[in-house]
Amino acid sequence: MRTRQLKRWVVAAAVAVLASGAAADPSFWKHEWPETDFSKHSVENWVEILSGGPPKDGIPALSDPQFIRVGDESRIGDREPVVTVEMEGELPRAYPIRYLTWHEIVNDTVGTTPIAVTFCPLCNSAITFDRFVDGQVLSFGVSGKLRNSDMVMYDRETQSWWQQAIGTGIVGEMTGVKLKALPTWMESWGQFKARHPDGLVMAVPPFNRDYGRNPYVGYDSSARPFLYSGENPPHGVPPLVRVVRVGERAWPLTRLAKEGAVREAGVTISWQEGQASALDEVNIGKSKDVGSIRVKDAAGKDVPHDVMFAFAFHAFWPDGQWMLGK
Repeated sequence: MRTRQLKRWVVAAAVAVLASGAAADPSFWKHEWPETDFSKHSVENWVEILSGGPPKDGIPALSDPQFIRVGDESRIGDREPVVTVEMEGELPRAYPIRYLTWHEIVNDTVGTTPIAVTFCPLCNSAITFDRFVDGQVLSFGVSGKLRNSDMVMYDRETQSWWQQAIGTGIVGEMTGVKLKALPTWMESWGQFKARHPDGLVMAVPPFNRDYGRNPYVGYDSSARPFLYSGENPPHGVPPLVRVVRVGERAWPLTRLAKEGAVREAGVTISWQEGQASALDEVNIGKSKDVGSIRVKDAAGKDVPHDVMFAFAFHAFWPDGQWMLGK
């Protein structure tokens, strides 16, 4: 990891830890969140909630994104990761991680389905949720808070807080409500456009950001996650190894890269080279190859899943099953 980047993170972490004592009582957050009902929550220890640095909406989520045809896109490198959304009767859409790195949430509607495409860089977690909840369509933003180094989202309608990795309300009116995860996945831009030459790709957002640059240089080679004080994963699994999570099971990407495909627990998980890490080099397109994953059920249908760091899986599924192979 670059020395300058590391120093910035150390300073930010020190400030957050100093603030955590005050944050142990939810009243600490009420000045910033006057419309959030803190009497309803599933947080056992408020010290778990830390400021990631930016304030509420300091990382601006996107709404009403614009799209262009695949053939009209020339900025994105073939190895750069995208989140692929394929829905029956609609043109496939690619949401480039070069944009999600800086915005973390995209509120969109595909056909009649309102969706939130989310990406937490610190957990490498990319999940797409249905935004239709309890009879209303929610619009999500970035709270600026972290829990187990994972993004805490919020919805603008009830000001409730949501844990991105588990898609569940943790503070406010929506506490305990679970979002429906959709069967989307990360792959390389080259892989997407080869399958869908007539598909759509999200256009450059109207913000002044250095899109294509990774602000978390060397993060996935770190020995320890940022702003995480929990246990390391069991079985000697390094905390920043990527795992494929399906339900409460996790398959290390290192195993999948060796075997190419596994058929276990009712799913088939296949690995294909060609996707660059979003958390390695400054230039995302020049980063190391981590490969692309597809998860399908016995009928050949795509299954909702996540590719996240091992520490995050252990933090949110401490009793989860590790699929380590022989």
